[in-house]
Amino acid sequence: MYQLYGHQNSGAAAIEAALELCEIPYRFIDVESSAEAAKALEKLNPLKQIPTLQLPDGSVLTESAAILIHLGLAFPESNLLSNTPAERDQAIRGLVYIVSNCYAAIGIIDYPERWLIEPNQSAMENLMAGARRRLHWSWEVFADQFSGELYLDDETPGALDVLAAVVTRWAGSREHLRNARPGFYAWLTRIDRHPTLAPVFARHWPT
Repeated sequence: MYQLYGHQNSGAAAIEAALELCEIPYRFIDVESSAEAAKALEKLNPLKQIPTLQLPDGSVLTESAAILIHLGLAFPESNLLSNTPAERDQAIRGLVYIVSNCYAAIGIIDYPERWLIEPNQSAMENLMAGARRRLHWSWEVFADQFSGELYLDDETPGALDVLAAVVTRWAGSREHLRNARPGFYAWLTRIDRHPTLAPVFARHWPT
């Protein structure tokens, strides 16, 4: 059985959603629930980053894009990745774009002290503001470049859809996109309501 290490309101939601689309059994381990769970994560991933996915054979995958690509290739019937090479290539490109541009900026916003030799409040606030502005611009570029690759109502959501729907929830990105890219924002709200994904998102972001 797959074992997914994460916690509420985290990137693990994207992997949990993908596992649901694959229709395979898995166990979600909340690393904030106990010291034992946190130690188990550290043993598998010394960076203690989530999501971390332990495969049924005991091997470990980290990095959201890598995990989603693995699931898409291992379970082609899930349609996480297209069977058409050109479409699959663009989806992988989009996954890497999100983790290298958007996810990276969120890491700076959440932990600015890690990026400063002498962290002080003024420097951290300046760094966070710059990273947030860059993040919002990166989502505008994503909306312009990748809209043609995204889920439509009569299709099955893919890996790119799932990751975008999760990562846009942080650092004011949804609020920014509501005005800056209303069409993309409307697409995000549609995928939020997908019957397979909505219960996962509700667990991570209860209303």
